[in-house]
Amino acid sequence: MKDSKILDVEFNAEMVTRLLPKIDWAVLRTAAESAGHPVDLPEQPVQDYENDEEFLRKAHHALFQIDIINGTLECPESGRKFPITDGIPNMLLNEDEV
Repeated sequence: MKDSKILDVEFNAEMVTRLLPKIDWAVLRTAAESAGHPVDLPEQPVQDYENDEEFLRKAHHALFQIDIINGTLECPESGRKFPITDGIPNMLLNEDEV
């Protein structure tokens, strides 16, 4: 992923806390690093993260503030790359893939 920007999104600890159990943490870390925005996320979510505002702010940044403008998404299973142009991913299959 190449071209990205940081969005100004208001921090919402409750929303991050509810979302974290649904997130593949390793993928989030990799995505943030690939976007050129290492957020200093730990290997695993910290214990009692609901009460750790510093951790929640880092997770919020990775989840809601990194916006990819131009680049690619890569499927971890197939290796297929999907282009992102002007912030919009094109995940349509080609005719030969249907």
